[in-house]
Order: sequence, then structure tokens, then C-alpha cells
Amino acid sequence: MQRIRLRYTKRGRLRFTSHRDFQRAFERALRRAEVPMAYSAGFTPHPKVSYANAAPTGTGSEAEYLEIALTAHCDPERLRELLDESLPAGLDVVEAVEARTPGLADRLTASVWELRLDGVDPAEAENAVAAFNGAETVEVQRLAKNGMRTFDTRSAVVDLESMETHGSAADGPTGQPCAILRLVVRHVTPAVRPDDVLSGLRAVADLAPPVPAAVTRLAQGLLDEETGTVTDPLAPDREVDLAAPADSVGAAVPAAAKAPA
Repeated sequence: MQRIRLRYTKRGRLRFTSHRDFQRAFERALRRAEVPMAYSAGFTPHPKVSYANAAPTGTGSEAEYLEIALTAHCDPERLRELLDESLPAGLDVVEAVEARTPGLADRLTASVWELRLDGVDPAEAENAVAAFNGAETVEVQRLAKNGMRTFDTRSAVVDLESMETHGSAADGPTGQPCAILRLVVRHVTPAVRPDDVLSGLRAVADLAPPVPAAVTRLAQGLLDEETGTVTDPLAPDREVDLAAPADSVGAAVPAAAKAPA
């Protein structure tokens, strides 16, 4: 059995798809591309797909990951191309590697997010960020399945900064000011999401964007505690793959038709 790890994106309007919507779209793409999937046992077999730490509905992402199990050996790059053609534009499969090391989910310990705050002056955002970073704890509330839950957002945040904008780059599409924040956050329990950090900024500095923030995950992976950077979770597999003999690459899966956008 071969295992392939994929990185895919959620762009444009497709950021509003739920994780369940993506699952359905991806399983249709597997069928269109005639991927030789391995299936679970039992009365209702399902394709063996492992999803890892999906982004919340409404947020964009450049770094979503999943792993699939195959019954026949396939060329990862050819497989990537066929799946990308079989998914709508915005759900783009951008990288595929053979899983040659264990524990992909264990390497997803932090995320890098970009928060675009239209209608917020960059100087106001910078002051709010300074207040958040200077606080020992920043408690917020979120409605959970078991009712309202209070938790600290500050301890999960590795880095929060207001990005420099130059001239017109600070202006949104309506000509209004726009602040851009960069957030590095640990994956903890309960999960601290970008909207929780925005609630924290409102709590400590009364920062309240007039329109919902445009949030995009730029990266996720293993957090380097010394540097505060997030490393590529597919790098260990890629490094082993580069060292593998050239004749270990199998045949590609059959061609598939381009799915409608």
C-alpha cells in the first residue's frame, strides 16, 4: 500500500466551503481521476483519507494537508495534476509527496495566519497588538457544544505583529485604510483560532474592525521554539524521496477530465 501526502489550498469564494463540503468534493475528484484508492473494511467502506487540522469555514488557506492510501503505486506529481484538474478552481492541489516518514499530524503544531482588517488604521492596529503582546493573559469567550467557554488566547500566541504597509498598499478596495496582521499560533486544546485573537484585541484595546476580517492561513507545520518559525511538514518526506533510487517511481494513474469551476 502506498501513502501520498497532499497540500491543497482554499482560495477566493471557496474559503466559505465547510470541511464536510471539501470532503465530498475531494471524494468526487478521487473518482473522476480514477485513483486506485484503498478502502476501509466493514458494511460501509470509505476511501482511506486522513485529514489534518482543517482551517475554519470562512478562512482562506495556502497550507491544508491530507493523506491518502492507494492500492497501486502512482507517481505523486501526476496524481497531483489529475486531482487538481478534478477539483474546482480555488481548491487547488499544489504539492504531493510519497509518505516516507511517520506522523504527519504530529508535525502540525502551529500555524501562520494573515489577518486583513479593512477599515482599520494601521497605527490603531499596531497599538492594539502592543497591548495584546504586553498582557499576561487575554481571556475570551466562545460558544461551544457544551455552552459558553472562557479561555486564554495569549498563551497560545507565539508572535503577533502589525505588518508594514507602504503608501497605497494600506488602502483596501474601497479606498479605506487597511491594517494587516501576521499571527503565529500554537495548536493547543482548546484551539485558539484567528477570530479568538481578534476577540482578544477587542478585549484589550477595543479594536473592532467595521467589516469581518479576511483571514488566510499562510503555513502550518512544526514550530521551531528557538526561532518562532513554522517549518514545512512535508520536508522530511521530500528529503527521503530525493534520496530514493530513480527506478522506485511507479506508473501514473489514468487521465481524468477537467472538473467545472
